Amino acid sequence: MNFNILIDFLTSSLVAASIAWICILISRARKSSKLPPGPYGHPVIGNVLHLGPKPHRSLAKLSQKYGPVMSLKLGSITTVVISSAETAKLVLQKHDSSFSNRTIPSASKALRHHDFSVVWLPVGSQWRKLRRICREQMFSALRLDASQGLRREKLQKLRDFVAERCDRGAAVDVGDAAFTTALNLMSASLFSAEFARFDSESSQEMKEVVWGVMKSVGSPNFADYFPLLKPADPQGIFQAAEFNFGKLFAKLDEIIDEKLKSGGEKRDLVEALLEINRRDEDQLSREDIRHLLLVRLLTNISYELNFAVLSENLVCEFWSSKITCFLAIRDRLKGNILLSYLQVIQDNFFSEFAFVLSHNLGFGNIL
Repeated sequence: MNFNILIDFLTSSLVAASIAWICILISRARKSSKLPPGPYGHPVIGNVLHLGPKPHRSLAKLSQKYGPVMSLKLGSITTVVISSAETAKLVLQKHDSSFSNRTIPSASKALRHHDFSVVWLPVGSQWRKLRRICREQMFSALRLDASQGLRREKLQKLRDFVAERCDRGAAVDVGDAAFTTALNLMSASLFSAEFARFDSESSQEMKEVVWGVMKSVGSPNFADYFPLLKPADPQGIFQAAEFNFGKLFAKLDEIIDEKLKSGGEKRDLVEALLEINRRDEDQLSREDIRHLLLVRLLTNISYELNFAVLSENLVCEFWSSKITCFLAIRDRLKGNILLSYLQVIQDNFFSEFAFVLSHNLGFGNIL
C-alpha cells in the first residue's frame, strides 16, 4: 500500500516538474526571441482566452499595456498585432511586400480558391497580372462613375420597400433588406442582373449561399489555430465553405455561359473580363475570371454592408463612428490603390445615402 502511494507521489512530482520545465523553456524562448512583447499564454491554447467574446476590444485593451506592436500565440500560430495608424502605415505601405504573404485560412482553400485568388496568391507574375486587371477593370474611377445611377436606383428601391412596409404597418427586417440591397447592387454592376428581391422566397437561396460563403470565410476556425484538427474539421467550416463555394461557382458559370451566348450585348464587368479572355486565354483564364468575380462580389458586399446596414441603433452612433473610422483610414493611406477606390465609393455612396434620407425619409440635411 505504501509502495503504491510512493509511486503515485513520484509520478505526480515528475508530471509537475515536467510542466514547470516546459514553462521555463517557453519563458526563456520568449525572452530570447525577436518577437514584440505580449501576454504570456496558456499551454497548448496560448492566448486564445485573452481575446474574449469581443476580440477588437480585448486587443485594444492589451495594446494599452504592451504597446502598438505586440505578439500573441493563438494555438500554434504566432500572431503579431498592429494597433496604431503609424505602424499600420509602415506595414501596409512601406514594407507591404515583406508582409504580403500570410497564412491562408482553411475555408479559403475550398475548391482551390487560394490557388487563383488575387487575395491569397504570393507576390509574383500571376499576382501582378491579376492586380493590374483589377486596377484597370474593377477599381477604375471610370467604371465606378458609370455605376453611380445604378447605386442610386438600388437605394431608391430600398426606400420604396421600407415606405411600403411602413404604409402597411409591417415590420422591416433591416439586416435582410440591407443585405438584399448590397447583393443586388453588386450583381447588377457585375452581371447586369439582380440576384435577389425583397420578401421573395425564390431569391432566398441565393442570399443564403452568398451569406454562407461570407460566414465560412469570416468565422474563427479552430483548425486554423490547431493544424492537427484540420482533417477532422470539428466546426464543419471547411465542408460548409466547399458547399457554398460550389453553389456560387455554379451560378457564376451559368452567368458566364449566358454572356458567351449573348455575344456581349451588355457592357458590364463580366463582359470586359471575357473580352480579355477571348484575346488571350493565357492572360486571363476562365478559372481566373470565376475567382476574380467571387472576390469582387464578396468584398464589395461586405464593404457596402458596413456602410449600408441600417441597424436598430442607426443614424447617430453607428454612422458617426463608421464615417470617422473610414476618414481616418483614408487620410492615413492616401495614394493606395484600394483606398483610391474606396474614396470614390465613399463620395458617391454618402451623397446618395444623404439624398435618399433627406429627400425621401425626412431626416433632413444630414451631410
